[in-house]
Amino acid sequence: MSTVIIDKIKKEIAALATEALPEEIGVVTAVGDGIAEIDGLPKAEMMEMVVFETEAGKSLTDTLGSESALLGLVLNLEEDTVKVVVLGESRRIKEGMRVHRTKKLLSIPVGPNIVGRVVSPLGAPIDGKGAIKAEANMPIERVAYGVMERSAVNEPIHTGIKAIDSMIPIGRGQRELIIGDRGTGKTTVAIDTIINQKYEPKEKRPLCIYVAIGQKRSKTASLMAKLQEAGAMEYTTIVATSASEASPMLFLAPFAGAAIGEFFMAQGKDVLVVFDDLSKHANAYRQMSLLLRRPPGREAYPGDIFYLHSRLLERSAKLSKELGGGSITALPIIETQEGDVSAYIPTNVISITDGQIFLEGDLFNKGIRPALNVGISVSRVGSSAQTKAMKKVAGKIRLELAQFRELEAFVQFASDLDDDTKQRIESGRKYVELLKQPQNNPMPFYLQVISLYAANNGIYDKAPVTKVREMEAAWLEFVQRENKALVTLIEEKRELSDETIATLTELMNTFKSAHPTYYTA
Repeated sequence: MSTVIIDKIKKEIAALATEALPEEIGVVTAVGDGIAEIDGLPKAEMMEMVVFETEAGKSLTDTLGSESALLGLVLNLEEDTVKVVVLGESRRIKEGMRVHRTKKLLSIPVGPNIVGRVVSPLGAPIDGKGAIKAEANMPIERVAYGVMERSAVNEPIHTGIKAIDSMIPIGRGQRELIIGDRGTGKTTVAIDTIINQKYEPKEKRPLCIYVAIGQKRSKTASLMAKLQEAGAMEYTTIVATSASEASPMLFLAPFAGAAIGEFFMAQGKDVLVVFDDLSKHANAYRQMSLLLRRPPGREAYPGDIFYLHSRLLERSAKLSKELGGGSITALPIIETQEGDVSAYIPTNVISITDGQIFLEGDLFNKGIRPALNVGISVSRVGSSAQTKAMKKVAGKIRLELAQFRELEAFVQFASDLDDDTKQRIESGRKYVELLKQPQNNPMPFYLQVISLYAANNGIYDKAPVTKVREMEAAWLEFVQRENKALVTLIEEKRELSDETIATLTELMNTFKSAHPTYYTA
């Protein structure tokens, strides 16, 4: 346990804890698998921290002051005993050991300096860059904001991914699930979204929190290196747990991410939190619950697994102006088996969130990246979370792709096609090609608007499918070179006026004349 955390807890409790009263001290009656059963704490509260007296005869204050202090978290309140999960080395606990109440619910020290750092679920820095100065202790668990304290979600979080920003927009304060099989690019979508925030103006840029739940340390280190290379770590915090850590730490990790986000949301700032992934979180909670002897239910998950994720994700909100107007946007990730979205945990989380981005293995294997299944991906906030410019160019795309998917299936059984059907299939293939994007290369929304406007207005009509992406790069470079002021105007105004459309059309005609080679097979 980090001495920084112990020092913080000691200061917080010093005012409350003189010598603990006799009834506030319990005794360990059984211990095993990281779970301690304690007798003599009838007034203990759920989620309260307790301190094990690893050295006999010490007061609560002295015990907390010790570098070897060992904390526990109360999770079961039974008739005669309480059961506690040990947040540390459980092998140090013996039967008969005394346990002190702290009268303090588990909380995490948070301050502005936590941005750009890698921390444990208890707020301890694990990146070797020294201590983090804390300004507040945020409770790991808290009741979510009520309906009257929230406002409508009407401002976008741009992911930098054309297919998502145009068809499945995400708003600030929304909970959008990213779901798919292993290795279909779920984490990539989340990381690209974090990287894309660098294109937002500094005063509107969301702070980002990436929660790694039971990931390999090598994967977390690799993601951190990508964020640093892209210049995104300056506004990002990583809460990291590895697969080798005890299940209580994996259980606490997403709640710690939410608590850090609430610290900044209370200051009127926007926050983006990625939970990667809640399937591992559910497994850790199941493991911990079975050790606590909670009755198992479907697939051995405890009965409150839905409540666990709902009370976590409900903390995402867009606050009212009276409360500062801050927001937390949640991107939970769920891993499916063989694309089965009807399994227990996926259906639970789908019903809690405001839409889902479904990534399909078959599309991924065909080379369509991101492998977005447009048919069952949805955002319940919809165009309310789009800029006026994006709203104007995005309407046609979903319809084109939906018609293309239907016709593509039909074409497999038909040899002779009429000209209209051939044209629709060709148009759909070009849209599919246009919406492909390389990994960790998000596109700012104003360039997306320019790209999609040209596609909707026939820039690729007479060009072969194979040249679409090359043409798009050339078109965007052409616009930025020939009329940088237009790009800046779309970026700042976030809308397409009649004058802007006329200028874009003129530029498109000039581009076609200047690049005749794109229109020859």
